[in-house]
Amino acid sequence: MGVFKVQTLNNISKTGLARLPAPYYQIGDGIKEPDAILVRSAKMHDMEIPPTLKAVGRAGAGVNNIPVPKMSERGIPVFNAPGANANAVKELVIAGLILGCRHIVQAWDFARGLTGTDEELHKAVEAGKKNFGGYELPGRTLGVMGLGAIGRIVANTGVALGMKVVGFDPGLTVEGAWQLSADVKKARSVDELLRVADFVTFHVPLIDATRNLINAERLKSMKDGVVILNFAREGIVDDKAVVDALNTGKVTAYVCDFPSNLTKNHPRAITLPHLGASTEEAEENCAVMVAEQVRDFLENGNVRNAVNFPEVVVPRITPHRFVCANSNVPNMLGQISEAFGEAKLNIHDMVNMSRGELAYTVVDLDAPVPESVVKQIASIKGVLMARLIEPPRAD
Repeated sequence: MGVFKVQTLNNISKTGLARLPAPYYQIGDGIKEPDAILVRSAKMHDMEIPPTLKAVGRAGAGVNNIPVPKMSERGIPVFNAPGANANAVKELVIAGLILGCRHIVQAWDFARGLTGTDEELHKAVEAGKKNFGGYELPGRTLGVMGLGAIGRIVANTGVALGMKVVGFDPGLTVEGAWQLSADVKKARSVDELLRVADFVTFHVPLIDATRNLINAERLKSMKDGVVILNFAREGIVDDKAVVDALNTGKVTAYVCDFPSNLTKNHPRAITLPHLGASTEEAEENCAVMVAEQVRDFLENGNVRNAVNFPEVVVPRITPHRFVCANSNVPNMLGQISEAFGEAKLNIHDMVNMSRGELAYTVVDLDAPVPESVVKQIASIKGVLMARLIEPPRAD
């Protein structure tokens, strides 16, 4: 294997790119025939996918800008960086809680609009401050929708702030549950959580099941004066329904990271320009994490934090490694093993894992694998990708 070529579709942190060392990696936005693509927010849905592509790394958590099903059909893992930006988002959620309950933005606008002498300003402040009275967080109920890496740290921080915290996530893992404070109560449904929350914050991907999760019907069952925060994805909250609820006073404040023409000028909506992960630390963490994952896949065939592949991490036992992705159907392993047997190649170790309709196999062998065997396996019906793992070398 020669130099690995990595195309960047956005500015990726230099700290992250440094994890792909020269002279074994060639990196740039103009790279042709890339082995891997690193992306932040660029939309890849209309991109022509180069035939050389082996991996995609998203320097962030959400992958809505990547055609994941198309990548799966080609046997290309899509890596992301769950949790790498969790602290940045958590801090913005805390800011949102305080902005929402203390009416800080509205009060600031009031103060900035004052005119006259300092004495006149002081009088106006004393007369006007009663319009911006708020309340404190301890004892209030925070509902956390989604208990992944970000949701968990938000929930635990809510507990630390003295709030009652209720979370809901039908996909919560045992490992994830262990990372939650024992004081976080688990709701049995979305509606159960919404009925009890004074604040609701969302940390879920945008999929069919989460689109318009907050809508006019659900708002009816929520507490009067609730504060809604959305730092997850545009589309999870129905903007029109929330604006109507702001107008009636059902919702006290709507704090979100996705301005729209409906929300951006509303006096009780606070809309930020997608700042959730916009910190130097988060950008570096995401880039480092995803670069290391892409490198481990290219050089070792290991899969960590891919949204479409199973988790497969296998220590290198021999220098001769083969990997393949295939449709998760019967007798695939048998056909792969048979191809090695016909070539009189001894399998030292084989690991096969599946995720939904896709399976991934790592095979360590006692001798080099001829290219003809790789092509034979690649031609098996249902095999999506097959390649030898070879170390990069400088040109």
